[in-house]
Amino acid sequence: MTILNIIYFILILGIIVLVHEFGHFIFAKKAGIYVYEFSLGMGPRLFKFKRKNDETEYSIRLLPIGGYVQLAGEEIELDKKIPEDRRMQSKKWHQRFLTMIAGVMFNFILAILLFFILALVNGVSLDTRYLKNIDESIYGDTLKEGDKIIKIDNKKVNNYDKLVLEMQVSGLEEFKMTVLHKDKTKETVTVKPEKKETEDGKTAYDFGFELYGKEGKGIITALKYAFLKFFSTIEQMFFIVIYLFTGTLSLKMLSGPVGLFGVVSDAASSGFVSILSLTALFSVNVGFINILPLPAFDGGRALFLIIEKIKGRPVNQKTENIIHTIGFYLLMLLMLYITLNDILKLF
Repeated sequence: MTILNIIYFILILGIIVLVHEFGHFIFAKKAGIYVYEFSLGMGPRLFKFKRKNDETEYSIRLLPIGGYVQLAGEEIELDKKIPEDRRMQSKKWHQRFLTMIAGVMFNFILAILLFFILALVNGVSLDTRYLKNIDESIYGDTLKEGDKIIKIDNKKVNNYDKLVLEMQVSGLEEFKMTVLHKDKTKETVTVKPEKKETEDGKTAYDFGFELYGKEGKGIITALKYAFLKFFSTIEQMFFIVIYLFTGTLSLKMLSGPVGLFGVVSDAASSGFVSILSLTALFSVNVGFINILPLPAFDGGRALFLIIEKIKGRPVNQKTENIIHTIGFYLLMLLMLYITLNDILKLF
């Protein structure tokens, strides 16, 4: 653990949270909603200030694991000190909906922008599913240079992110891999990776082949890559959630702040480009998780607005706020469980 890695960790989370909460903040202000506080971090307050002619208190808190924008109307008991026309409930449906999802939109925009910058500077491979350096002692003539992986254990993989996920789901002990040959014929082979330990004590797998993609540069290619990478990451997150609910993946696979710090440290050792890439991926993840239609998440609040639109009348505000409050405490318990698992993995 170095000071620089800690700084990177705080900066990455800080930027992602700042962008997310600024999305909520700017749309709330534009709609005329009273904003009590704009906070970076959670826990005890370290620093606060107010701007002239602005009711909002801006603060920085001790734990760099989140943040929030506190809006009038989200509390269980409505604050009667706030004029009714400044409360969330008084605003038009589209203003409330945009305020709720703005944080997610800003996270997604940040990710696409970073993916674009990375692709523009470094060049990219748009589809990294092609085989090279194949170990003939393992596969003989079944695999050829340039074969493209299209399935893992009979599950379609349309991009590299889905490929990695399905290989992880397989357990990496043994799985079926279907490839598409250059002559458009298909073949399925059994892959049994050789488990190895690296010099730093981590586990690595030798699959008997390497992957490559067709390199490209330029603005159009960078734009294409940014959106393809964004949507493939969203798809990966979607299937992770499905696999968690079905039990295909264990909750122990998830990482909290401790696990994320390890990921940031690894990225830092690979250079600034890896830090930018990781920031983009984290931003997509934060946006995706927040848009899930669950209590306490932005998606949960948006869901209540959709229900209101369908019913033609608002959901009881006190009931909704109680549900979100319960959801928040359940979320904190989940974070505690994940963090404890992260700590146990260190030993």
